[in-house]
Amino acid sequence: MKDQINQVLQLLDTIIVGKERSLRLAVCCLLARGHLLIEDIPGVGKTTLARALARALGLEMRRIQFTSDLLPADILGSSIFDRESQKFTFHPGPIFSQVILADEINRATPKTQSALLEAMEEEQATIDGQTYPFPRPFFVIATQNPHHLAGTYPLPESQLDRFLMRIELGFPDRASERTMLSGPNRRDMIDQMSVQFSAADMVAMQDAVLKVHVADPLLDYLLNLLEQSRRRSRGGFGLSPRAGMSLQRAAQAWALMEGRDMVIPEDVQAIAPGVMGHRLKSSSDESATSGAAFAEQLLKTVPVP
Repeated sequence: MKDQINQVLQLLDTIIVGKERSLRLAVCCLLARGHLLIEDIPGVGKTTLARALARALGLEMRRIQFTSDLLPADILGSSIFDRESQKFTFHPGPIFSQVILADEINRATPKTQSALLEAMEEEQATIDGQTYPFPRPFFVIATQNPHHLAGTYPLPESQLDRFLMRIELGFPDRASERTMLSGPNRRDMIDQMSVQFSAADMVAMQDAVLKVHVADPLLDYLLNLLEQSRRRSRGGFGLSPRAGMSLQRAAQAWALMEGRDMVIPEDVQAIAPGVMGHRLKSSSDESATSGAAFAEQLLKTVPVP
């Protein structure tokens, strides 16, 4: 599996040049059955990364452009009365796909954000009392603009906590940007990408992640991180139990990507800032980097087994 994953990473590196760590974290998040939040300024490749991931993994993707006038029904679908059958027929919305690209997710209102809560947690939607399951695997890859940009709404904590991981891309270095400028169009490259996995392959790899062994000392390490976050968090926003499970699954996925069948402390340290950073911000702090800095402090202060 390590070789297969490396092939995907090498393919993605030809599209998103010079961002190897961000690419590894993104693939790790999806292997751990998590939803991914990509936050950065416009134009650095957030949407391109999401499209490339879906293409390389052989998954069906639908894109939803989030705007201030988007309604929950525009995402979930709605029931429409059929005159011939004299009954309401449900027409699924774009969320009924394997990969959902929620582009500029923080430009939608809180009412629209609420439509994603059940979908991201339970992989289903309940409409007019009827529950509709989503296809497997099911991922939400959301892009988000920084809060200081015009027309954005801060995501509620309940929504942020449903994203397993948050990453940034940032500006490329000079050599990488030269490669992009002198090379072909990235969109054309995505269309020509070879598919490395199928949906069945992804489900099998996700199942393999859950079999990666986590020893008792590692569980104690994770619990210590959770406890310290709750004691030292600003505004009382420590890590939730869902965050603890996300930490464990992401560490298992990282170990699998490294070709190991057990988790070591370095796996936890590799994924912890991406998993914890967006969960550790207080309600009055809009700095995206403050949570990641707090996560780094926790890693330095909590003893490693």
